[in-house]
Amino acid sequence: MDFDCEQFNMKEDRPSNKKGRTLLSFFSKSNKSQDSPIPTAPIPPILSPEVVRPSSSNLNVEPSDFIERDPGKRKQICEHPRNERDQIRRAYLNVGPYQPKLLEYQSKECGKQKRRFQERWYNQFPWLEYSPSTHKAYCFYCFLFLNESTPNNISSLVTIGFDSWKRVNQGSKCAFLIHVGTTSSSFHNGCKKSAEDLMKPTQHIDKLALQSCSFRGHDESPSSLNRGNFIELVDAFGKMNIEVGKVVFGNAPKNATYTSPDIQKEILNIMANKVRQRIRGEIGGAKFSILVDEARDESSQEQMAIILRFVRSNGILTKRFFAIKSVSDTTSLNLKNQISDVLVRFDLQVQNMRGQGYDGANNMRGSWNGLQALFLKDCPYAYYVHCFAHRLQLTLISAARDVSDINSFFSHLDSVINMITSSPKRINELKSDQRKEIEHLLEIGERESGSGANQIGNLQRAGGTRWSSHYSSVKSLIDMYAATCKVLEYLSDHSPNVRSRSEVGGVYKTMTTFEFVFILHLMRKILAIADVLCQTLQKQTQDILTAMRFFRTTKTILQTLREDGWEEFLEEVKCFCSKNDIHVLDFDASYMVGRSRGREYPTVEHHYHFDIFNAAIDFLMMELDTRFNETSLELLSLSAALDPKDSFESFNIDNICKLAEKFYPENFSQQDIYCLKVELQHYQNDVIFEPRFQVPTLSDLCRELVASRRSESYVVLAKLICLVLTLPVSTATVERAFSAMKHVKTEIHNKMDDGFLADCLTLNIKREFSMNLDLDSIVDEFYALKHRRVQLR
Repeated sequence: MDFDCEQFNMKEDRPSNKKGRTLLSFFSKSNKSQDSPIPTAPIPPILSPEVVRPSSSNLNVEPSDFIERDPGKRKQICEHPRNERDQIRRAYLNVGPYQPKLLEYQSKECGKQKRRFQERWYNQFPWLEYSPSTHKAYCFYCFLFLNESTPNNISSLVTIGFDSWKRVNQGSKCAFLIHVGTTSSSFHNGCKKSAEDLMKPTQHIDKLALQSCSFRGHDESPSSLNRGNFIELVDAFGKMNIEVGKVVFGNAPKNATYTSPDIQKEILNIMANKVRQRIRGEIGGAKFSILVDEARDESSQEQMAIILRFVRSNGILTKRFFAIKSVSDTTSLNLKNQISDVLVRFDLQVQNMRGQGYDGANNMRGSWNGLQALFLKDCPYAYYVHCFAHRLQLTLISAARDVSDINSFFSHLDSVINMITSSPKRINELKSDQRKEIEHLLEIGERESGSGANQIGNLQRAGGTRWSSHYSSVKSLIDMYAATCKVLEYLSDHSPNVRSRSEVGGVYKTMTTFEFVFILHLMRKILAIADVLCQTLQKQTQDILTAMRFFRTTKTILQTLREDGWEEFLEEVKCFCSKNDIHVLDFDASYMVGRSRGREYPTVEHHYHFDIFNAAIDFLMMELDTRFNETSLELLSLSAALDPKDSFESFNIDNICKLAEKFYPENFSQQDIYCLKVELQHYQNDVIFEPRFQVPTLSDLCRELVASRRSESYVVLAKLICLVLTLPVSTATVERAFSAMKHVKTEIHNKMDDGFLADCLTLNIKREFSMNLDLDSIVDEFYALKHRRVQLR
């Protein structure tokens, strides 16, 4: 690009056409040449071809300062004050790379030949700059974003300049190509991306939705000091970029500023629908399952989230947040109608549903009129799976309530936590004592130092509906046991009145008993085993066969603990008691409760070993068997024949064929079943013995089959594997959507209407799609919605 004085003066003399320009006209499509990937504003007047005086409206520097064009003379960006660097970068980007076209470039001896810079290189490498003063080439983008932390081995194009012209025309060894790099993570490409981000503010307007920020302000009038995030953001970009500043607010037509709340919602709705269409495109013609749950938002409205689970064409198991709907009536029929409306709107047929995943509420799991029963009437192959994580939580709650000693323990645990966390002063005292204890343990070498190894925490309260909360509560008290005892002991002596001292004293006395410490450690041991299963069930790509396998291993570990873990566990409890001055009972003495009337009492060891230790484990295992009764689920037992674990140990041709014939007759004809048998015979002698297919899970196997193109040979089998993978495991993804909702619809922003909430939440959760939307198509669709006062170009 040749920047000479005549061109600049011609552009300066042209009258500026502000009429009819709006904010959205800045967003409109423009024909960009390949040589200018960065959008540039009108070039400001210059004093000479080498020096540009910055515009006062665009660059906040003194009038006596100049932008030096010659790359051999100018200061590095990192030598400017930090708060001015972005403004200086924009000023340079507005005028573009310095590419003087000379009649003759100075030559340099390269071996026995003389070589010189070539003008045609400007077209090949638009970022290239040439300095007439040093007679060297430089990189424009790398100059702009060079900083103090830049690696020392950076190309000379960035620092001292490049003049080894012989190295340019060497094919793949060309110095300019090496400088650019072959990956998007190269230093040059990173600088180019930073330049694009800096000069494209339209890419940042949707950050409000991505970052869960509010759009509107309490007072958006021109005289307000805080007009809301959206208007303030537009105003900031208008000040940073003169092209934006010319078309917003006062420079835009009064009846077409395009900054009203309605316009904001229209644009966000277009963007959210494009994200949903992307998800719909991923599904294609594949079968899918739905995961649904309900929760109340900040304004006490019942919200229903819908997640789609499916296998993509590349064989990867995927779960996508798709929609959230406000439901005033939570009856199963109304929920079914609402879900069907969402699916139909995006051409997702209920007949293609192959699974349903809900919690255990009656309106969801009812066998006659529940939501799962209503969908089964429309599609008999949409099999219902009760959320595994929810089942596990119900198991743990039942164990905490129905075993008397365990129930008493959690009651005492709640009292301890409530006593400490009810007062900010007590929390501060707890943290102070914990800090002193950690420092002491570090001094004597019983703790190791390291990043994040010795954090000051707080006691966690157990909740009936929060997964892993019982484990977190028990674990936190063990970690802070000594500090908690010190605080309670102090309060029992220094509380302001007798009632408070007696309450604290009672809690302290209970907490320092051997029985409390024994059950505290027993619960940590049991819940730690169950927590591995809980965390596994919450994985995004978990398949139902792996979930059932982890359930079986959990039972095995619990059984091993019951049979062989007593001695080791008891020694661990006694060691803890010794460190914290807790009196250890005589295990050979009789365990007496209440009055003695000549009865024969068991020993202390018998009571703790059999009445507490064994009883707690037995009850938990019984609950697991009841709530995870896989023997009654023939679908799961037959699906296990596809499991690749342990070199396809469970592989069984008859079970696989029976699975397809009995549970998916809609998808497999009799001819397909015959083909499946033949495929399985080849599969048994081909895939099973190949090392690359020795993978731990069915989802990994599906991905490998597609990657190796074996799915093209085993078409019917691959189809069956996808159907089994579609079966839901847990509603953890739905819970994550509700967690995101708490950030979007907060106490301050509690009046968001349902459509606006759904759009913001879609953009916030599926940000991998939101950040790559085609802005031109958004502008086109915005204009196509209805007639606009000012047409977009």
